Amino acid sequence: MPGMKTASALLLGLALFMTLAVLFAGLIAMARGGEFNKRHGNKLMRYRVIAQAVALVIFAVAMLMRGD
Repeated sequence: MPGMKTASALLLGLALFMTLAVLFAGLIAMARGGEFNKRHGNKLMRYRVIAQAVALVIFAVAMLMRGD
């Protein structure tokens, strides 16, 4: 199913990009410190963990569907 491979690759790419974006946002917030980091630093890192979990689930499903 070529369409499914493309869709899973796009979803995985999106999930990986989101993980990277949240990671950098959290790192920048920590590096700058201040009030923003106090309010949002832990929340950003939690979102990163969630984004990583979503990426892993998409990857696992794609590998299972591959069926080789």
